[in-house]
Amino acid sequence: MSNNNSSIKECIALASDQLANSPSSQLDSEVLMAHVLKKDRSYLRTWPEKQLNTEQFEQFDTLVKARQNGKPIAYILGERDFWSHTFHVSPDVLIPRPDTELLIETTLDLFPTQAAIQIADLGTGSGAIAVSLALEFPNAQITAVDNSEAALRIAQENASQLQCPNVNFVKSDWLNKVSITNFDIIISNPPYIDSSDKHLNGGDVKHEPKSALIAQKNGLQDIETIATEAKTRLKKNGFLLLEHGFQQGNSVKTLLESRGYKRIQQFKDIQGHTRATLCQLN
Repeated sequence: MSNNNSSIKECIALASDQLANSPSSQLDSEVLMAHVLKKDRSYLRTWPEKQLNTEQFEQFDTLVKARQNGKPIAYILGERDFWSHTFHVSPDVLIPRPDTELLIETTLDLFPTQAAIQIADLGTGSGAIAVSLALEFPNAQITAVDNSEAALRIAQENASQLQCPNVNFVKSDWLNKVSITNFDIIISNPPYIDSSDKHLNGGDVKHEPKSALIAQKNGLQDIETIATEAKTRLKKNGFLLLEHGFQQGNSVKTLLESRGYKRIQQFKDIQGHTRATLCQLN
């Protein structure tokens, strides 16, 4: 793009053309423009003829080129909205997705919000699940677990930013270094993509940390480990809630049954795919 006193409308149109390979080129362009102007997207429609100054134009051009090279919008902006909160993200963590909000919804259906419960979030990443639950359950104690120090730093930053004193962070390979043995619910959005899955080479996933995406045994290795370890950390009738691939519902159900879990329920994501499984330990 060249800056000849270009208007907001003109710059967005040019950027959309540059980002034609993105399925959301118009939205991407508007989000980047709103970020540069420090306004919401409604401002772009209210003042389409407003001209960008040189600094704004150059910043917008830089962001558009980063997106053109495939960098996810969330990593470009350094943030992503999840459950009505804004979380800091970086290439050290997965980008929180709307499908994962299903885990928050399901937990809210299980317990009253004033309950003084023990919750574990395994593979916390940005802390989106743990922090969102901490805000919904102010009397709960949340243990957020990750084996990545970089991820834990980001999660701690998000907890601090959103003022969540009831989250404790633990560096651990799943439950290995977690001492609590009376969790009311253990929640995880673990790696569940098979290493041969073609989706790993496209879209935003290509830029996300592979350690947070890929699992052996057709994507079920980490789910199997969590299901086994959780049996020694849940209280009687405690819950295990797992996100998984939309084609893994039957396999996850069979795996949990084989480890003695009961009252298995499955939930669909916003696309209507089976995306989460809930079970109890007798």
